[in-house]
Amino acid sequence: MTQSDLRMSPPAARGRALRILVDGQPLDCHEGESLAAALLASGRRFTRYTARASEPRGYFCGMGVCHDCLVTVEGLPNVRACLTPVRDGLRVETQRGLGEWGGLS
Repeated sequence: MTQSDLRMSPPAARGRALRILVDGQPLDCHEGESLAAALLASGRRFTRYTARASEPRGYFCGMGVCHDCLVTVEGLPNVRACLTPVRDGLRVETQRGLGEWGGLS
């Protein structure tokens, strides 16, 4: 058996290219990816900072159990990045503490 026999063939196809905004900066990603996958692929390791000690938190379980990957999406805090699919024009912010509801006073 050769090394090429062990590879998956053909390579997995990626979805169409999309662009989201993360903390006001454009980020290119692909349809079908989770927000966590897109952020991690861009080199972002943290999605939020804790309320008490402002410690960074990022990806832990990757399946929506731990809540460490919380972000603010379209002004809505406490959204799990690992369960949220990307879509063109999505606005995402790194969450600070417990998050704030955007647009509400």
